[in-house]
Amino acid sequence: MKLTRLRSGELLALVGAILVIVALTRPWYESAGVLLSAWATFGPAVVLIMLAALAALVLVLTTVTERSTAFPVASAVWCVLFGLIGVIAAIVRVLERPHGATALCAGAWLGLAGTILILAGSWQSMRDERTSLYPPANPEPRKLAT
Repeated sequence: MKLTRLRSGELLALVGAILVIVALTRPWYESAGVLLSAWATFGPAVVLIMLAALAALVLVLTTVTERSTAFPVASAVWCVLFGLIGVIAAIVRVLERPHGATALCAGAWLGLAGTILILAGSWQSMRDERTSLYPPANPEPRKLAT
């Protein structure tokens, strides 16, 4: 496990995942003086936002733990997809007012900001092609059969 492998893209995705996790603990809407959390207004959009955060955590974990670039690159590709879906879901949650909510609270904005950071970080991770963070492969030469 090497934390030095984390690049700016993975760090952005990690910050985004943390923001989404914090957002899930904060109120998202206010309806007649009652604060509604994401759990009180649970729906498919919340699940998609949580999947984006999970994909970002997988991206960070594979980058830190894997010895080759195969899994981090694959997880970055999937994280871009789930990040984009998460941003769309977060926009829907900001525009939608469930249960007659009259105002948006901090949780909705943190969720939107977190998913945007997940998308931007995973995109940056996929774009960054520095291979100096991984040691070069030195396979043992094969012996010729004579």
